[in-house]
Amino acid sequence: MPRFRAETIAENGLVAIVRLDDLSAAIPLTEALIRGGVKSVEFTFTNPTAGRVIEEVRGALPGSAAVGAGSVLDPETARVAILSGAEFVVTPTLNVETITLCNRYGVPTVIGAFTPTEILTAWQAGASYVKVFPATIGGPSYLKDVRGPLPQVKLIPTGGVNLDNAADFIRAGASAIAVGSNLVDAKTVRNEDWETLEARARQFAEAVATARAGS
Repeated sequence: MPRFRAETIAENGLVAIVRLDDLSAAIPLTEALIRGGVKSVEFTFTNPTAGRVIEEVRGALPGSAAVGAGSVLDPETARVAILSGAEFVVTPTLNVETITLCNRYGVPTVIGAFTPTEILTAWQAGASYVKVFPATIGGPSYLKDVRGPLPQVKLIPTGGVNLDNAADFIRAGASAIAVGSNLVDAKTVRNEDWETLEARARQFAEAVATARAGS
């Protein structure tokens, strides 16, 4: 199987964040997201079973979507994620050592930062993308302002991204958007309501596509 390309995240424009206490339905959950047009799925390491789940999902759905690790705080956790098969690594904060380790193994990164200084530091250290977090603060207008002096940096707003502002973030210059509980919530998964999850994913995918078509 060919190595996952970092550019794939921007090409699809949408990352689904799965932050759940119970990941027993990870495979049907991911299948529903894929049917809805999601090509990148992130399982956060706030759940201690995330590594095993990444391995299981990749084994069950080979090549169907990129499966990544989120909430990675340090290079030690990044290495565990990579050994579990994570195809990309996402952090909530800036940790240069994590970027270095992931680059050593050729694994794309989405590195959390907020201020322009943090954003540029992450980019200069070799981040594939910079995760603007929390995007709730400032919203699309903040992203647009940052893009002014830093047009070369690939930004992915995360935190507070919903159907009302998804298109605005894309129009503001986001390479992609990352969506958590507004896409994958515990109640929908607990009820195994895969039709609702698929429909929600499709709405976000269409919002990205429509914003790009109009830009």
